[in-house]
This record gives sequence, C-alpha cells and structure tokens, in this order.
Amino acid sequence: MTPFGAEEMSETEPPENPDFQPRSLPLQDLALPDPGVVHLWFMDLVELGNPLDPTAGIDRARFTPPQQRTLRRFYLRLLLGAYMGLPGKDVSISRAVRGKPMLDRRVHEPVLDFSLANSDGCCLVGVTSGALIGVDLELLGRRAGKPMSLAKRYFSEPEQAELAAIEAARQDEAFLYAWACKEAVVKAAGHGIANRLCRFTVNVSPESPPAITAMDDDEPAEWRMAVFRPGERHLGAIAVRNRALVLEGFRLVGR
Repeated sequence: MTPFGAEEMSETEPPENPDFQPRSLPLQDLALPDPGVVHLWFMDLVELGNPLDPTAGIDRARFTPPQQRTLRRFYLRLLLGAYMGLPGKDVSISRAVRGKPMLDRRVHEPVLDFSLANSDGCCLVGVTSGALIGVDLELLGRRAGKPMSLAKRYFSEPEQAELAAIEAARQDEAFLYAWACKEAVVKAAGHGIANRLCRFTVNVSPESPPAITAMDDDEPAEWRMAVFRPGERHLGAIAVRNRALVLEGFRLVGR
C-alpha cells in the first residue's frame, strides 16, 4: 500500500482500503501516526497464542471470554508500549465515564488515541494522534435475524427508510454494514450505545460510501469514516473526528 498524504485528499474522497501488511513480534520503537493518519492493527489471538505458555495451543471453539479478554489486554498494552517506548506491563489504561478506554493521564502524556474492537477471537486496534477514534469489528455473514425490527429499535428514521428500500435478501448485509459504522461512531464519541444510535444517521447501503449524514449534537463534516476487510472473516469500520483520514493497516503475527 502507498497511502496518499492527508494534504492531498479532498474532504469527500474516501480513504484507500488498507492491505494489512504483516508485522512480526517483538514490536519496538513504532513511530506515532502523522496527523490525519490512522494505524489499524488486526490480531488473530488464536494464531498469536498465549505468550505466558507458548507451547499451549488455543482452540477457537473453546476460547472463553475471560481468556480472550486477558490476551486482548496483553497485546493492546504491548502495542501501545511500542509506540511509547515502554514495556507493555508499564502501560496504564483507564476508562472514561462511559467506559471508553484511554491512556491513564495520571501516568502518561496524551501522545495517542486508540480504540479496540473484538469478534470471534480476533481484535482490531486503531491508533491515531489528536483525534477521537472508534473502531468496530464484525463477523462477515452475521445475520440480524429481523433487520427491520432491530432497525426500528436502534436506527434513525432515515436509516430505517433506506434499509426498507433495500431488497429483503440483502437487508442483513446492509444492517451489518450500518451497524458497524454506528458502533464505530459511538465508540469514538465515548457516549456508549444506550440512547445514542438513533441520534445520528449514516449511509446504510454497502454501495454507498461510509459517512455520517446527520448528527444531533455535532457537525457531520467534522467526521471521516471507512469500512474495510481486515481478514477473510471480518468486516471492520472506523470513525474519526478529523477532516482527513489516511489508513495504514498491519496484521500482527508471531515471532
């Protein structure tokens, strides 16, 4: 991938899809993203394995939520530490009022912003500097079951109308696309999902570029979005409150 610079990109032009180049452990001395650039890190925790017991394999079907949570925290701290010149164990993470993870400002300078999402034993981390950021990760082919019923509960009225206009055979795909975008936005804003998903509108059709078209409490023009495939089984989405968005993708692999 050869990303173009933020200064070369128009405000309406979508960012290039990242190709997720492999990066091997150990990670050391990672350069912070330039302004307007987001580093996306995709990790398959089953493939990476347990660093505390490298000889023990992980069965994806029996990979329990507590095990996944422990490994996510380990690799997240390892990654953030590589940007900050610290061992992972020295990275302190706190949570905002509604649960958004962030660097503990009592311990670290606010040199970067990040967001993490997980699905089916994999996780996605977005790293940037000086901008609100949210990422989401969804399993491709996931079916909503009753997409219109869920849309009436969680989507804005324009989103409901757009979904209803899509042929029934493709409504699950469109719902997943819109849901990933909306999750990324609420995670970036740090408000949590409750009572927030219907307060802004995104494009629902996968044929439309990912974008916020209306917001109750902010200007859509201040936000940029992207949807991408970090792996064969997943759909990823990112939202940043920044007028430029350049994506650089990496896949973390073992030694």
